[in-house]
Amino acid sequence: MYGLARPLLFCLDAERAHTLGMAALEAAYRTGLNPLLAVRPKPLLTKAFGIEFPNPVGCAAGLDKNGAHIDALMALGFGFVEIGTVTPRPQEGNPKPRMFRLPEHEAIINRLGFNNLGVDALVRNVERSKREGILGINIGKNKDTPNEKAVDDYIHCLERVYDLADYITVNISSPNTQGLRDLQNEDALRKFVHELRTAQEDLASVRGHRVPMLVKIAPDLSEAELDGIAEVFNAARIDGVIAGNTTVERSMLGSHPLAAQVGGLSGKPLYEKSTTTLRRLRLRLDDSIPIIGVGGISSGADAVGKVSAGAQLVQIYTGFIYHGPQLIGECVTALRRRKEGVA
Repeated sequence: MYGLARPLLFCLDAERAHTLGMAALEAAYRTGLNPLLAVRPKPLLTKAFGIEFPNPVGCAAGLDKNGAHIDALMALGFGFVEIGTVTPRPQEGNPKPRMFRLPEHEAIINRLGFNNLGVDALVRNVERSKREGILGINIGKNKDTPNEKAVDDYIHCLERVYDLADYITVNISSPNTQGLRDLQNEDALRKFVHELRTAQEDLASVRGHRVPMLVKIAPDLSEAELDGIAEVFNAARIDGVIAGNTTVERSMLGSHPLAAQVGGLSGKPLYEKSTTTLRRLRLRLDDSIPIIGVGGISSGADAVGKVSAGAQLVQIYTGFIYHGPQLIGECVTALRRRKEGVA
């Protein structure tokens, strides 16, 4: 069914197609037609940061920024769904056009800029949903909040979503909010993570339950930067890491006419770079800190590659756009075969 719809969607502007595609997914769910899109995979129980996931293949943040399609996505068979990135106040994001497909590379370049309806709207959507699955919520800062006060935005969102999320992701790695990646610098990161961990433990004490907090990092990090980041995460005993976000590198695109577009590149060309970052990070992190591997997964073999590099869980987004919901089951099957030692 998705194979029939994709050519029509790809005739449209990428952002418009995304909106229509999500609306169609929601309609299929509400009319009971979602089994035509994907067969839910058999469970492959996987435990990470104190949570048992029905399978290790998740939906990455960005596909459902406002949490408007949680139940429809969960019904496709994802082991977990991460919504957001959400900011304290609504913001339109960067000027359009700001999303570009590169079908020859199975890639997307976006410079959306945390466009979302704000955390209060997301909370309302989550409260209305059935949430029959594991839900992650990805939080960020508003564009006009200076980095010196960024932690206030993150703590505001942390407090608002705390009781609704199974885990919370702190996004400091999008290339589309000016200066955001500076929060990954070791000195800034140490103070930032300390304040967030303090807020997390305070909330756990007051609310009576502890929600894991992960940090999402960029794939564009040097060995020295990874050394510093890992040192901070190990010292803070962070619950988990997502490696990684989109990349600003374009060398893998050659002379493609869209290569000069500003923004983050996702999809197949990102796979090797993001997996290398994941592998290097795994060597530096304490074994008790799980990693979610994301970036360029477009096949079951790619998902296996992420786990072989050190990930406990994986997430898909751009591969989902190009290959459709059947990619979920393909990845789960490949990971099951790996676990069972089947070649």
